[in-house]
Amino acid sequence: MDELVDILDKQGKSTGTSLLKSEAHKKGLFHATAHVWIYNRNGEILIQKRSGNKETYPNKWDVSVAGHICAGEDPVTTAIRETSEEIGLRLQKSDLYKIGQYRSTVIHNKDLIDCEFNHIYLTELKVPIGELRIQTTEVAAIKFIDINIYRESLKDFSLLKSYVPHPPDYVDLVISAIRRQTL
Repeated sequence: MDELVDILDKQGKSTGTSLLKSEAHKKGLFHATAHVWIYNRNGEILIQKRSGNKETYPNKWDVSVAGHICAGEDPVTTAIRETSEEIGLRLQKSDLYKIGQYRSTVIHNKDLIDCEFNHIYLTELKVPIGELRIQTTEVAAIKFIDINIYRESLKDFSLLKSYVPHPPDYVDLVISAIRRQTL
């Protein structure tokens, strides 16, 4: 879906302009996303395998839930909406814990330059994973993985090709925050 997104400057402040997501990507303009990392009390995180029809990183394991923040929408609303749409988990604002914001630029090709400010949230899964229902147009599968195994997988070149690459400081931010929640 090619929704309208608010365009941001390099510091993450609104420029007052909104464009279609495809135009923002084509021009390499900053916009915002919401990332939701779901964990359990066993020290595991829920990861999703992106659908094979995704334009970027098809069939790769990634953050539990992520989505673009639509024009005029706030990050928490996006996090709640995307979590419900992608995996069928209904959240309230009080279920989300914001751990930070991360600026990212990835050049996929000359027409897809992804410049994002990722608003990163944690939430604990309090229902059995079997109760979740994935949106198959977006998500191919979900599973829990031990956070230590996840971190080591991102360091192993032979395994790394199965995952969406995230910078080490982003991964450290997420894993450190989850560890604080599960102690």
